[in-house]
Amino acid sequence: QVQLVESGGGSVQAGGSLRLSCAASGYSYSRHCMGWFRQAPGKNREGVASVYTTQGSTYVADSVRGRFTISRDNAKSTVYLQMNSLKPEDTAMYYCASDPFDCSSPDRSSSYAYWGQGTQVTVSS
Repeated sequence: QVQLVESGGGSVQAGGSLRLSCAASGYSYSRHCMGWFRQAPGKNREGVASVYTTQGSTYVADSVRGRFTISRDNAKSTVYLQMNSLKPEDTAMYYCASDPFDCSSPDRSSSYAYWGQGTQVTVSS
């Protein structure tokens, strides 16, 4: 049974940092695209970042580039999203997603079959 468990969300003030974690289990972690998405109330789900677990190639959305970094620890089957210089507009539910493809369309939610439950990030001004 595929499981993706996110952690690390919380409430911070603008300019602060958080690190999200996504622990994967129940499937072969290699050769998967692992992505982070976020969804704020009343808005569409947005692709934030992704990493291809085998090669380590990454994608980061323009809206967060320079502030967010995605990384992975294959030994722990875990992907991280380091979020720095947080802004109120980063407030959203953050979801981890996974699928056995090469991250060719990393920002499309339809590319991913497996999803975590989400972790809330709230940034106050």
